[in-house]
Amino acid sequence: MRIITVGGGAREHAAVEALARAGAEIYAVMKNANPGIEAKATKVLLTAENDIDKICDFAINNEIEYAFVGPEAPLSAGVVDALQNIGVKCASPTKDAARIETSKTFMRQLVEKYNIDGNLKYNAFDCAADAIEFVKTVPYKVAVKPVGLTGGKGVKVQGDQLQTLEDTIGYINEIFDDNVGGGKVIIEEKAEGEEFTQMVFTNGEDVYAMPLVQDHKRAYEGDLGPNTGGMGSYSDANHLLPFVPEEDRLKAIEINKAIIKALAAEGCPYHGTMYGQFMLTRDGPKIIEINARFGDPEAMNVLTALTSDFSEIIKWMAGGKMKDEVKFCEKATVCKYIVPRGYGVKSESGHILSIDLERIENSGAVAYFGSVDKVDGKLVTGTSRSVGIVGIGNTISEAEQNCEKALAFVKCDAIAVRHDIGTQALIQKRIDHMRQIRGQ
Repeated sequence: MRIITVGGGAREHAAVEALARAGAEIYAVMKNANPGIEAKATKVLLTAENDIDKICDFAINNEIEYAFVGPEAPLSAGVVDALQNIGVKCASPTKDAARIETSKTFMRQLVEKYNIDGNLKYNAFDCAADAIEFVKTVPYKVAVKPVGLTGGKGVKVQGDQLQTLEDTIGYINEIFDDNVGGGKVIIEEKAEGEEFTQMVFTNGEDVYAMPLVQDHKRAYEGDLGPNTGGMGSYSDANHLLPFVPEEDRLKAIEINKAIIKALAAEGCPYHGTMYGQFMLTRDGPKIIEINARFGDPEAMNVLTALTSDFSEIIKWMAGGKMKDEVKFCEKATVCKYIVPRGYGVKSESGHILSIDLERIENSGAVAYFGSVDKVDGKLVTGTSRSVGIVGIGNTISEAEQNCEKALAFVKCDAIAVRHDIGTQALIQKRIDHMRQIRGQ
């Protein structure tokens, strides 16, 4: 398989490692010189990840058969459409299908139109004054979201980041004044419970579910601080989560399936990985968002646990036939992101990073490079998440301990980590909260 991968983050590094294990010949497009991807790639093109002309020329010149696009921005730009037009088979969604992520209004309206379970009350606004008038009178707490892409950092919730009505009004004005996520807003009913991620592979009709994962958006330990792109995540050996019963997982999978079926009915069939972020509430899973790609960091958990041939999954998602069932090992994983100091507010970039990959591997963990680059032969931090360390174990506790051992082999004078991710204390807090929500 000759495949072009688009994206230079840790999510894409995890995908490239899985493709390399399957023997694929990898041609990587990325804006930064990710050393992990470079090590596995036959050839690399350093360019903007939405530069359609350069990406298509690269594909033509290297006789590419398949493509896998990692980040949301090139999906929104129509990179998949352009590659398909030159005969490349794509295991990622077209621009129209990717609207399930790139327009939160489109997603809510689709779910409403097809009467899919898990929707929340919502109203979308093109005018700040109308949105402000709505939040002054709505009888429930709300989440305020820019309609378009914000890198996972645009959501603010009443009772959390928004403590007062004035805070809510101020954020609505900020979205419109600063054109955040396209300068439109969707205001949703606040869902109470615990969040979890159910991702699936799909060829537009059939679905293979991945293990459940829980991400941690807040920058600081104890779920404090600003929202980020995700500070880390964990999965369990039984592919559930300690607070999510099997019946609720099955409901989440059915919601993903129903959305895929609805997109096909709308004339924009969906191929690739789909990310369903859900809130487990008293009444079951509710849809928080649907993304047109792997989650980041969740991709690192599931791809580390994947035992099937990822190149065969790619071929199937792009329109081929699947030879075998998709399988994951019965291991727990805990991912903790090493981020530049100040991440979530104002990152300090350009600091030298040293990492001992062999000792990390000997600790029962793996490392995936993210926002790093090479300067004079040395690794330096970028402005986003630098390295994802994934501990592997028979239990979440063992995986968390292995992750912590491995973190000691990454050195930099200006980094931060959420060490509480995957700890028994934080997981028990989630379990207790869910019991309280469900009156158990």
